[in-house]
Amino acid sequence: MAESDWDTVTVLRKKGPTAAQAKSKQAVAAAQRRGEDVETSKKWAAGQNKQHLVTKNTAKLDRETEELHHQRVSLEVGKVIQQGRQNKGLTQKDLATKINEKPQIIADYESGKAIPNNQVMGKIERAIGLKLRGKDIGMPLESGPKKK
Repeated sequence: MAESDWDTVTVLRKKGPTAAQAKSKQAVAAAQRRGEDVETSKKWAAGQNKQHLVTKNTAKLDRETEELHHQRVSLEVGKVIQQGRQNKGLTQKDLATKINEKPQIIADYESGKAIPNNQVMGKIERAIGLKLRGKDIGMPLESGPKKK
């Protein structure tokens, strides 16, 4: 045991720097001093809140005066639906059940808040027997198969 030197240390395996250590400023500076190739790249807008930038297009949109919105069912059509439903003795819920739709849809169509859907309009037309589309709104619906 007298021959063993306690001051010498044997390193079996040396770990390289971790990713965070390799990216640190000190590690990059040391690598540059040693003459190693160092590749750096800047991430665009990294760590900054750049998602809410005001651009020219935003200002242009703010100045835009035209309001864009969906066309709604006219009140005239809503009144025709309401009168046709009442003439048949149906409630909004009854009519909705008859055409396989929710009662809220019937309420929206009658109040003029609904965006017109031709399928729903066709179902309501057949259920109340009155035309809701075209020139002669409120006229009786001609029953019978379509002619080709």
